[in-house]
This record gives sequence, C-alpha cells and structure tokens, in this order.
Amino acid sequence: MNATPEKPAAAKKAVTKTAAAKKAVTKKSTAATEQAPARKAAAKKTAARKTAPAKQATAKKATAKKTAKTAAGQAPAKKAAARKPESRVAMVRRARRINRELAELYPYAHPELDFTNPFELLVATVLSAQTTDLRVNQTTPRLFAVCPTPEDMAAMPPEKLEELIRPTGFFRAKTKSLIGLSAALRDRFGGEVPGRLEDLVTLPGVGRKTANVVLGNAFGVPGITVDTHFGRLARRFGWTTAEDAEKVEADVAEIFPKSEWTMLSHRVVFHGRRVCHSRKPACGACAIAPLCPAYGEGETDPEKAKKLLKYELGGQPGQRLKPPADYPGQPAPPMAPPVAAS
Repeated sequence: MNATPEKPAAAKKAVTKTAAAKKAVTKKSTAATEQAPARKAAAKKTAARKTAPAKQATAKKATAKKTAKTAAGQAPAKKAAARKPESRVAMVRRARRINRELAELYPYAHPELDFTNPFELLVATVLSAQTTDLRVNQTTPRLFAVCPTPEDMAAMPPEKLEELIRPTGFFRAKTKSLIGLSAALRDRFGGEVPGRLEDLVTLPGVGRKTANVVLGNAFGVPGITVDTHFGRLARRFGWTTAEDAEKVEADVAEIFPKSEWTMLSHRVVFHGRRVCHSRKPACGACAIAPLCPAYGEGETDPEKAKKLLKYELGGQPGQRLKPPADYPGQPAPPMAPPVAAS
C-alpha cells in the first residue's frame, strides 16, 4: 500500500532536478554571453598597455632624431625661413613702402613747433631739447614778444631770459646757447639765420638735428631729423642698427631719395609720438604692423592698443597752439598762468 504513492514523489524530484540543471546551464550561457564584451574590452586594454611602451619608445626616438637634426643646424624649413636674413633690396623696398603708408596715415604731418620765421624756429628747436614741443610752444609767445630778433635776444640780461624760458627745463644752459647764437647771428651773419648746414652747426647749441630742422622747414633744404623718436623707429623698422644720430642719418639717407628726407622725418616722428611709443608701442592699432619687424614688442590687442594712441589719433589736443589749417586735431591750450602765492 505504501509503495504506490512514493513513485510519483520520486518522479517529481527527478523532473525538478532536470529543470534546475537546465536553468543553471541557461544562466551560465547568459552570463558567458554578457561577460564576452567585457572580456574583449579587457583584452584590448591589456594589448594597448603592452603596445604603449613600444609606441612611446618610437616617439622618443623620433623626437631625439629631430632634436639632433636641429642641433646640427638642420632645423625645420619653416623656422629656417623665418630666420632668413632680409636682403638689402627687400629692406629698401619695405622701407619705402612704410614711408608711403605713413604718408597716407599722416597727410598733414608737419613740424610741431610754432614759428613764423627762421629765427623763431631756430630758437624753438634749441629750447625743445629734453622737453616736449608743447611746452616750448606754450613758452615761446612771451619770449618772442620780448625778443623778436637776434639783436634783442643777444642784449637780454641772462637772468631775465632764464625766467622766460624756465618752463622748458635746463634753462641756464639754454640761456647761454640762445644768447651765444643770437650774438653770432648779429655779428657774423648780419642778424639773419644762414641757410647752409655748415654755417648753422657753428652756432652755439646748434647740432645737425637742429640744423636739419631749420633747413628743411624754413629754407626747403632736404634734411633728416634724427631725434629720439626717429632713431627708435629707424631701428625698429630695421633701417639701421646704429645708436649714434649721425650714423642713423647716414644709413637712412642711403635708403630714401633726397626729396623725401624732410617729410619722411615728420612722418616717422609723428608715428613715434602717436603710436610707436618708447615703452609700450600700440602694435595692435598700427597701420604698418605687417611691415614692421618689431611687431609684438608692444600691445597687440586692438582694443587695448587703441587706448594707447596719443594726440589727434587718441582724440586729444596736438602740440601746437597754432597748427596748420589741415591739422585734424584740436589746438593745444596755452600755458596756464602761474598761481599767485597766498
């Protein structure tokens, strides 16, 4: 009686075991299928790790070869081209193009000292040493009202002349030069300013720079005026490497035709005062930046560079109280009267 009910129970257990086994096989198969991509990825990473050192070694060898070539003077072609020196012909062409570009930028370029005759220009130029043309222009109206001729200035008591020109600085040395050159004009040149360089440089306080200013602007005789601005830009433009003013003048004179010398001087000085400053050139606002070997010495951001522009380019008054009619900026204000002591 008990044997009959036990058979179904045993059969059920056998079926259950078989189902469990099938499920286990299915799970293993599924797990293996799911793990396959992960195993492949791991295998790739392992292979990449093994390959990386070899690639790095190859890269290091290639870098070492390039370094060796550069050290041996076999630099890449682009760098070699960048360091290629400019020929004389190319430099002259570039220099003359700079002059043409400056002529378009400053068609109103002019001497920035107020004067009405050669004597006034000579005196103003002597006074301009170590100061601004603006300060000279603010000082000379009172001076010429008292001393309009060489005879008047030569007879002026030194103490009184010193007080008249004190705002320009170095007034004692300048007083000595002005009285000396005025006496020389009176005694040797009949009270007239000579129109020859060899005569002008014999006057006290008058060098080649001053003589060229007077000759070019009062007599129409071409001359190159090498002041601090001109010398600085001539070197930045690659026209010369000289520091001596006479050597700079000689180097530049070989590049440009004589007929351009006077106006070239004005244009370069204008650019030096307005854009190509000594300490922080406004490179980003410079019209001749593509032609300048020194581009990048100053501010290259256009908006920041615009803030560095001076005089009419910066929306400010110029240096002359009585500028030419074609000057686009504002006239400079006269000197403020001294404040009375309380």
